[in-house]
Amino acid sequence: MQTPCYVIDKALLLPNMEKIATLREASGAKALLALKCFATWSVFDFMSDYMDGTTSSSLYEVKLGREKFPGETHAYSVAWAPDEIDEVLANSDKVIFNTAGQLERFRDVSEGHVRGLRVNPGVSTSGFDLADPARPFSRLGEWDPQRIEPHLDAISGFMFHNNCENESFERFDEMLGLIEQRFGGLIRRLDWISLGGGIHFTGEGYPLMKLAERLKRFSGEYGVQVYLEPGEAAITKSTTLEVTVLDTLHNGKNLAIVDSSIEAHMLDLLIYRQSAKMEPNEGPEEWMVCGKSCLAGDIFGEFRFPHPLKSGDRLSIQDAAGYTMVKKNWFNGVKMPSIAIRELDGTLTEVRDFGYDEFAAALS
Repeated sequence: MQTPCYVIDKALLLPNMEKIATLREASGAKALLALKCFATWSVFDFMSDYMDGTTSSSLYEVKLGREKFPGETHAYSVAWAPDEIDEVLANSDKVIFNTAGQLERFRDVSEGHVRGLRVNPGVSTSGFDLADPARPFSRLGEWDPQRIEPHLDAISGFMFHNNCENESFERFDEMLGLIEQRFGGLIRRLDWISLGGGIHFTGEGYPLMKLAERLKRFSGEYGVQVYLEPGEAAITKSTTLEVTVLDTLHNGKNLAIVDSSIEAHMLDLLIYRQSAKMEPNEGPEEWMVCGKSCLAGDIFGEFRFPHPLKSGDRLSIQDAAGYTMVKKNWFNGVKMPSIAIRELDGTLTEVRDFGYDEFAAALS
């Protein structure tokens, strides 16, 4: 298969789905795929057997979830525009407003629709200020119970989102306790609560049954249906970005240039100054793997190999599903990776290719 190419392996996706199904069964919580993280709809039919629907961050994601993923469609955005709210309501089961101001602005037009409000508990697990929803002066949700209380007659649920790459059950439990202390009186008057995404409960060694018990206890104590919004947890370790070495050189280090780019194809590596993952990453040869864009810092990372790299070598960048395909772009006109799916029987099928016509159509 031609590179660059994202390869989604259903055999690697399946363990995540099975853990989600186990958690749903044991806790009574529902699980919605967070489309902001992963929206490759060619595997939605597979994932929908294990999940309850989707949650969004925009009108287009709402429509994609409604069209491509069976089950519930939750509509959230930091701010809905007046010219899109009718379509949002027509394509969703629940609409969640970011502020009381937005709720009141669209109160009349959304009458009769299931409505919720985003609440900012003021604590999070984010290690990056850029991604911290509880950072100072955050615009992400209402934070004052006294400001929220007058609007309870217009809503039936809250959405909290303060777990960011949280691998610790103890930290999740602690933050949920803080939510209960501050907002418990309001929660008792509602029907449902979304605890958002960022809980890495499909990770190796995570105490899944402890999480299930905590969610079930929370749901019973407050009489609410609990929703989770897994993104990375749903698709972690399921996908590779296949690339090919185009050239090599030495400039103080061994450098290999591949037919892909972090700026265009794995943007979060650039934003958060992170390294890509390469397995097994062993051997005597140390090489810096670089992208082909003109950005000087377009670097996947430094890795070890058993032999010197050469033009034509194929490399597999690991764990390349979350926040990649949804953020890919045409910077430098670098060819967009195709998308392929490896079925459970090992069959590999290309489901999407991108060429010049798509590049030109994205511009004007």
